[in-house]
Amino acid sequence: MNKTTVIYKSTTQFELKGDFYTASQENRPVIVYIHGGGLFWGSREDLKKEQIDFYHQAGFNIFSIDYRLAPETKLAEIQQDVADALSWLENEGKEKFNYDPNKIAVIGGSAGGYLALLAGTFKNKPKAIVSLYGYGDITGDWATKPSPHYQKMTPVPKELAQMLVSNTVISEGPIQKRYAIYMYARQKGTWIEDISGALVIPGGSLDELKPYCPLYYSDSDFPPTLLLHGTMDEDVPYEQSVLMSKKLSNSGGSCKLITIPDGKHVFDEDWDNPVVQKAFEEIISFLNFHL
Repeated sequence: MNKTTVIYKSTTQFELKGDFYTASQENRPVIVYIHGGGLFWGSREDLKKEQIDFYHQAGFNIFSIDYRLAPETKLAEIQQDVADALSWLENEGKEKFNYDPNKIAVIGGSAGGYLALLAGTFKNKPKAIVSLYGYGDITGDWATKPSPHYQKMTPVPKELAQMLVSNTVISEGPIQKRYAIYMYARQKGTWIEDISGALVIPGGSLDELKPYCPLYYSDSDFPPTLLLHGTMDEDVPYEQSVLMSKKLSNSGGSCKLITIPDGKHVFDEDWDNPVVQKAFEEIISFLNFHL
């Protein structure tokens, strides 16, 4: 596995890294992988080896990226990190690696799937988007109100959640140290406030959040999109991908929804499941067609 770690963005306060996995052939397309984690945890190293090997065998380069994490950093800045990763690939990266900068796709799961969809609203868009159990609307009750799924779990004390928040910028967050922040936010219904900085008032206007909702900015210029979602997802409702699919199709965009019957959240971790294998074969077919 030929991996090179680069810094794609740096300031006096932070550095953001990406792992570039080089394909065996030159001038091939690039898959930008965006990890999940509720925007609170995760890192570029979360990409599973099985998936790396699978994409490589299909002839794709892979660029797995870090981005600043919430609640220390808010959504506007996180969105900019993803845009800057794409810009780095289009400009600086081609001086270091041999790939086709005009053929860039974005893939992510959960929060990474959301950020992948958000990339479809950028001025410089990727050529294709793959969203696994992502979401296009953060103004819905599923996101802004307490989650029944998480409320069934052991309550997380507010003091613990606050203790786990750093006073510095975080771009790599182990799930063991950060998951409780997410659990608390979902149990209390504060998740969207925590990631965006917007004040979410029951019955109040959520217009401030709409620029961060790909669902409201899906038109015929949106990149070709492949959505994959399980019907039994308890974290991100299956309906989120259904809504995104309908909106893109009605807007004249190119979109396909692959439904995983009885699929749970992170269904792709069940790599040996024939249903999962078939879904990833469809991902490759989609990428080959649009890149």
